[in-house]
Amino acid sequence: MPSSKIYTTRPARITRHFLTVPEFTERFGPTQADYDAVVRFAKANGFTVTGGSRDGMDVQIAGPVSAVESAFHTVINIYRHSTENRTFYAPSREPTPDLPFSLWHISGLDNFSIPHPLYVKKSDYAAAHGVSADAVVSHATTGSGPSASFLGSDMRAAYYGGTALTGAGQNVGLFEYLGTDLADVTTYYNNVGQTNHVPITLLSTDSTSTSCVDTRAGGNCDDTEQTLDITQALGMAPGLANLTVYIGSVDTAIISAMTTHNPLPTTIGCSWGWTPADPNTLNPYFQRMAAQGQNFFAASGDSSTWSARNEAWPADNAFVVSVGGTDLITASAGGAWKSETAWVDSGGGVSPDSIAIPQLAGAKRRNQFVE
Repeated sequence: MPSSKIYTTRPARITRHFLTVPEFTERFGPTQADYDAVVRFAKANGFTVTGGSRDGMDVQIAGPVSAVESAFHTVINIYRHSTENRTFYAPSREPTPDLPFSLWHISGLDNFSIPHPLYVKKSDYAAAHGVSADAVVSHATTGSGPSASFLGSDMRAAYYGGTALTGAGQNVGLFEYLGTDLADVTTYYNNVGQTNHVPITLLSTDSTSTSCVDTRAGGNCDDTEQTLDITQALGMAPGLANLTVYIGSVDTAIISAMTTHNPLPTTIGCSWGWTPADPNTLNPYFQRMAAQGQNFFAASGDSSTWSARNEAWPADNAFVVSVGGTDLITASAGGAWKSETAWVDSGGGVSPDSIAIPQLAGAKRRNQFVE
């Protein structure tokens, strides 16, 4: 009678070792020689080097349009926008610098897509739907803030309850295209009778003002999005070691700083939307974040980012976590979670940027077999 043997093995154990910033640069970043060559190229062509680093994988430069056209063999033209009542500037052809190696990307050569915060004001919603602002129904009914809106502390009470998790020792980063006025954060805490103990750092990543000034809107600035991002993050994690607001005018400058700053933010929030010329532009940075143990969360927006009127990116990027909105109901103001329903206008769909659904790689198991 033949004998039978059963072979079994446990699933292969997966261990994670996140890379430090210098480790990533050494293994995957530009060589020092290539980085120095880009700096020399910029200076030789009439640009001033204003920032950047080898670790950050970017060189920030400033110069006249004539220098751009000469160095990159293109022409900067003015065009009429196809869907917005404005003009925009953009190169006439793909830039081609005279370097012995390929540049990954050249940012800031066009303003076709102007980044915008993804929240929607009641007045804007009313105007878009042809109704009065007073006719817009609020779906917040059990929050402890004005008009039953949810404070950051309400969200913590709903999802964390009485747990001891406070974010102690963690560093959070916020991706912002405009500066903010921290006096508004102070006003918020004074009005709700709370105290913030987390240090807040406003960091300019490319010489953009950290003050609440939007030169694109005639010098005025609405820092509603920035203040919401700050107060919600602090409400959910009141014990953070630091909250850093990364402010810039160019996406690559902001995210470059986020992947090299000390302390390194392990959790990053972005509530802005825009349409890059190439939706793969920031992928190397997002992949770097994964290697360094950083998580990038992108809001899908108050009004569907998959509609014809709104940009889906970066929420549809395969390397980030897209976060939609819900109607939350708690047991009481500042109370425990009771129920919630997903927003119809905050969902997803087929990526308008033709980004494929990523394949999920599970833990590899060895075979279990009978002989």
